[in-house]
Amino acid sequence: MSLRIPARGVLAAATACLALLAQPAPAAQAYPTQPVRIVVPFAAAGTSDVVTRILSQPLGEAWKVAIVVDNRPGAGGNIGSDMVAKAAPDGYTMLMGTVATHGINASLYKQLSFDPVKDFAPVSLVASTPSVLMVNESLPVASVAELIAYAKEHKLYFGSPGNGSSHHLAGELFNSMAGTKMTHVPYRGTAAAITDLIGNRIQVIFDTLPSALPHVKSGQLKALAVTSLQRDPALPDLPAIAEAGLPGYEVGSWYGLLMPAGTPPEVVEQAGRDVGRIVREPAVSARLQAQGATPVGSTPAEFAAHIRRELDKWAPIIKASGAQVD
Repeated sequence: MSLRIPARGVLAAATACLALLAQPAPAAQAYPTQPVRIVVPFAAAGTSDVVTRILSQPLGEAWKVAIVVDNRPGAGGNIGSDMVAKAAPDGYTMLMGTVATHGINASLYKQLSFDPVKDFAPVSLVASTPSVLMVNESLPVASVAELIAYAKEHKLYFGSPGNGSSHHLAGELFNSMAGTKMTHVPYRGTAAAITDLIGNRIQVIFDTLPSALPHVKSGQLKALAVTSLQRDPALPDLPAIAEAGLPGYEVGSWYGLLMPAGTPPEVVEQAGRDVGRIVREPAVSARLQAQGATPVGSTPAEFAAHIRRELDKWAPIIKASGAQVD
């Protein structure tokens, strides 16, 4: 027994199929469509927090979603970093990583609960800040060369906000390259170290530019040089250590956004493009520069390469210094 289908029925079915095929494919869902959280692994009011908040407002306006800044300090940045490493890889949780979380801690801590390379997808290097080499006003030196000569003849102490901090390692690198033996004194925070520097209980400090600027401008402390390879626009009359006695010396703090590993590449790339564009906007750049930070706005690939260089750079310095945190 045969089944006959009316010709007009076949024609109608064929027409319906062609109409469906002619319709455009559904567009991929836009990103982002909900609030985005940026975890800052350090306390509020620090440089990483300030940089994040300068970026968060224009980024939220561009994305038309709320940007939530979530401070999760502790363990040198490891607590917040671990939180993001284990977050859902959907683009809605980011980390404001730093030289500590993605340059120093891998060599400083015996065990980390995350891998700074394998567990993250770099988005964009947002900004960088050099440090300032400052000394007590009474110290009879006026240049890097004079400090080196004086340190070879006298006992000097340099302070930092803790063992393994970028401030500490800046001093160790200086000792290594200059042949000096300044003694490190760790404090619980930069403020306490600055207080003792002003009081002449220590004589030297390497402090991040945003934190150092008020003390330099007030004349409370004597600034000798910056730790970047070139002079910084915020202190154009201050030489770089590299040009003032130690060629090749370079230490800097930096701040960059990362997502958990496994985040869709197209989300990472879009976020990288958007962040880079916003960081380079004149108004945002001006706000960063006013805080002593240099705007960067890199691509994800450029930031990934930067992290690898930083890990390789700091490992031997930390080993030579003997700094270790359980």
